Amino acid sequence: MDRNQATGLILFAAVILIYSIFFASGPEIDPSEETIAVENTVTPNQGSVEEFPPIQKEETDSLSEDKINRYGVLATLTLGKEEIVTLENDVIKVDVSTKGGTIKNVELKEYKTWEGKPLLLLDEESSSMSQKLETTKGPVLLEDFYFFPELTSETSEDGKQIQVLTLQAGTESGTLLHRFQLEEGSYQVKKSFEIDYYQGVFTQNHLSISWNDVARAHEQDLAESRRKTEVNYYTAEGSYENLGVGDSPEAESPTEAVKWIGFSQRFFTAGIIADQNFSNVNVAQSTPTDSAFVRQMEASFDVPLTEGKADYTFYFGPDRYKVLKQVTEGFEKNVDMGYFFVSWVNKYIIVNLFAFLEKYFSNYGVIIILIVLIIKLALSPLTYKSYIGMAKMRVIKPEIDELKEKYGEDPTKMQQEQMKLFSQLGVSPVAGCLPLLFQMPFLFAMFFFFPNSIELRQESFLWANDLSTYDEFIKLPFTIPFYGSHVSLFTLLMTISQIVYTHFNNQLTTATGPMKNLGYIMPVMFMFILNSYPAGLSFYYFVSNMVTFGQQALIKLFVDDEKIRQKVEANKVKNANKKKSKFQQRLEDAMKAADANRKK
Repeated sequence: MDRNQATGLILFAAVILIYSIFFASGPEIDPSEETIAVENTVTPNQGSVEEFPPIQKEETDSLSEDKINRYGVLATLTLGKEEIVTLENDVIKVDVSTKGGTIKNVELKEYKTWEGKPLLLLDEESSSMSQKLETTKGPVLLEDFYFFPELTSETSEDGKQIQVLTLQAGTESGTLLHRFQLEEGSYQVKKSFEIDYYQGVFTQNHLSISWNDVARAHEQDLAESRRKTEVNYYTAEGSYENLGVGDSPEAESPTEAVKWIGFSQRFFTAGIIADQNFSNVNVAQSTPTDSAFVRQMEASFDVPLTEGKADYTFYFGPDRYKVLKQVTEGFEKNVDMGYFFVSWVNKYIIVNLFAFLEKYFSNYGVIIILIVLIIKLALSPLTYKSYIGMAKMRVIKPEIDELKEKYGEDPTKMQQEQMKLFSQLGVSPVAGCLPLLFQMPFLFAMFFFFPNSIELRQESFLWANDLSTYDEFIKLPFTIPFYGSHVSLFTLLMTISQIVYTHFNNQLTTATGPMKNLGYIMPVMFMFILNSYPAGLSFYYFVSNMVTFGQQALIKLFVDDEKIRQKVEANKVKNANKKKSKFQQRLEDAMKAADANRKK
């Protein structure tokens, strides 16, 4: 080799070396290998670089051709190891899996089951949540992907600590991200899911969620728990709906968008609330045959992805009216406060009165007694008017008896003469009844409040171990139809006091015949109905009866029948020439017309 050849070879080698360093591209990658290529860094929306655990070559080699075909550029996300990360504050504990970013368990730390065990509102054995996205390769479940967790802490504007769990999974094509936030003292878990980049991979702008929960029995009384457990939802138009509490399977597919969905048990609710609205909603429920479970509840819906991001909130907590009212519009309806004509009593009076008394008294039996006294004191003017009305009817009983002897065979004439007598004496036959009717909303309101009051749960008083369920004073060796296999002493005392009250009241009224006996039948009927209801309700009615006895005995000390009689006689003289009112004349004309038609 001469000098010129050597120089040429050196120059040629230098050119090749320079070209390979600065201009040549890397080796071409087979298309099948390209789908599983992994970079250890991705760039999320914030512009920062996040480090992902490196995936070993032997792991990528384990990807089957089926997975590559099914998931495409997402295939490597199916490789990894599941971890459970816990979000926790002073009231709840939430376990989240890094496999799919799903919630596995939710423990309410302030409460126990009736057996004294930790109360798991959701657990991985009986509940599941599936999250689905549509891709060019077909539908994929987020539960098939593994995410890298990062648990941090933030401070809210009002100084409260917030635990933040971020779960990320990514390839060179993009990133999937879950974000959970739990503030101290809160039962709400804020959740967001975000797709960063992945252009041309996902084909729809929503995340589909399917939630199933077979609710466990946390209370001793299974029948009462099933009566109070149902799927609820609230539409974007402000309509509250539920699937009812019957044992037969129920299902609905609302045509309207839905704001929130609740799996509402007797004292607790697991709910999901949309930041926007849920669409394509389907809900269903059925009753399991296994007594360890209360109700099987299901919901499927779509969460909108706005610019690749979906936001919603979970609620896992007690059915306390004031707590639920702070969650979102209509969420407090998970607590049944009764029908519209009595619900206002519970919402605006009883709930606030209960909350006030709880600040000063820890014994809920005492609180019930104080509520009775406060309500009875507030309604005492009506009780007084009712007593006076009955007293007036009692003192004019001789005149009424005379009319019955004279016109007993002519009902129409009898009614006309009675009205004339009432007008002359200045007595209203409904004066004793109307004040009692105004008190009825309070009696009915308690029928809804106590069975749904979590405040009474596992609170004992006297012989009752739990005021939120029946007090089993005697266990019967047999079952009485419509009554049960136990004797509730509070219900028995309530029944006896009501019968005694009826007997006492009948001495003060002019009622006769069936109406007089009806007062004895009703307490016996309620004894059968309330025997399996919460002890707190029966105790309230019992105390209410006893206080009413005291009120009437006190009023009787200050009401003299002779003075009432003198006032009635004075009215008789005063109204001797009083003309009939237009209403009275129309009523008499109507009775005459009805009597004429009857005689035809």
